[in-house]
Amino acid sequence: MINLIVEIIVLLFIIWLIKKFVWPLLITGMNARQAEIKAALESADNARRDAAAAEDELARSLEEATAQAAEIVAQGNRTAERISAESDAKAQAEYDRIITSAQAEVTLARQRAADEATQELGTVVMEVVEQVIGREADTAAHESLINQAVAALDGAEGAGS
Repeated sequence: MINLIVEIIVLLFIIWLIKKFVWPLLITGMNARQAEIKAALESADNARRDAAAAEDELARSLEEATAQAAEIVAQGNRTAERISAESDAKAQAEYDRIITSAQAEVTLARQRAADEATQELGTVVMEVVEQVIGREADTAAHESLINQAVAALDGAEGAGS
């Protein structure tokens, strides 16, 4: 029985030694480990929040970039339409200028042709008059008569056109 009492005393002494020296070290180590784990969890939470904030910022930046790209495309389309309209207007103005110039040239050519025909007609009339009368007509003396015939001819052409 003495053995049992000695063993109990030794056991109690070992328990007391463990409680006095080892247990505080274990508690300190566990508390330190618990603090490290808590800090790591807080750091992970912060990192997750930062990542979520960065993801939100990225989404906003992407939306802004998409909106800017759409505005740039719209502005490009408006510019292209404006340039196309300006080109159409310039082309129409050039077309109108060419048509007006051509009409003026046609009018001038028609007037020249009429003048030449009038001159030729005067010569032919004089030749016919000379042949009919049998003598040479005095052009200076009969100039007013010829001009009246030409004017009557011009009047007939103007009514026919």
